[in-house]
Amino acid sequence: MSMKTAAITSSRDNAWLQLRMALWPDASAAEHQDDMDDQVCAPDRYVQFLVRADDGLAIGLAEASIRTDYVNGTDSSPVAFLEGLYVMPEARRQGAARALIAAVRAWASDRGCKELASDTALDNVVSQAAHARLGFSETERVVYFNMPI
Repeated sequence: MSMKTAAITSSRDNAWLQLRMALWPDASAAEHQDDMDDQVCAPDRYVQFLVRADDGLAIGLAEASIRTDYVNGTDSSPVAFLEGLYVMPEARRQGAARALIAAVRAWASDRGCKELASDTALDNVVSQAAHARLGFSETERVVYFNMPI
């Protein structure tokens, strides 16, 4: 399968919205739209890419940001952070995620970043395996705690 990866420049991109809703199903379409509007308004901090199949169908999404605060497991600043990566199940293991990560890495390098960081839930073994296949190295595991006051 040949694919084309391109940056998203409009927050009204329906393919972006649909892929976001598949990645983060707990948020409403309106919440996603608000996030998309915020990201497009801050192109120095955020980037988003779609990868499309030969027929033009958007099959994958990557969102990344530049973080200047400390990012767990990194040694430099600023750090590019992979905020979200999603490939439609029927298009997985065909190079879409790799193409998206390459686009994010090029964007981050152009902004002076030396590292690309990411995270996933401790129980999301599919994402952990995908990160490993894409060349990420696990740096640490964290358990968060909370206590009402």
